Amino acid sequence: MVDKIFVGRRKDAVARVFLRSGSGKVTVNDRAFENYFPMKENRDNILLPFVVTETLGKYDVFANTNGGGITGQSDAIRLGIARALEDINPDFRSKLKAEGLLKRDPRMVERKKYGQKKARKRFQFSKR
Repeated sequence: MVDKIFVGRRKDAVARVFLRSGSGKVTVNDRAFENYFPMKENRDNILLPFVVTETLGKYDVFANTNGGGITGQSDAIRLGIARALEDINPDFRSKLKAEGLLKRDPRMVERKKYGQKKARKRFQFSKR
């Protein structure tokens, strides 16, 4: 039984994840995660830490997310679950680390610069 809340982040998405012993039910923002994440890739992404540690169906997940988009939120939940599993059993650390599930993805959107259309795209140059 874990009574801690674990935080996962990705881009602008933040997820607070709470794990409890149970039957493998995943709830995101008080909704079933099948309804919250319509794409199968995002659902598989969330369950990846359980698959790697062979604990699929042993814990119920309660997650609250905000910010970012659907994919960023699913990655944030995945990181929170991986951190929670590591806290439950430190022996899982090597498996999770080998899959890269404990690393926070540092990539963020580059800011727009003045005098340009976007972050890197420039207005067309005219010599004359």
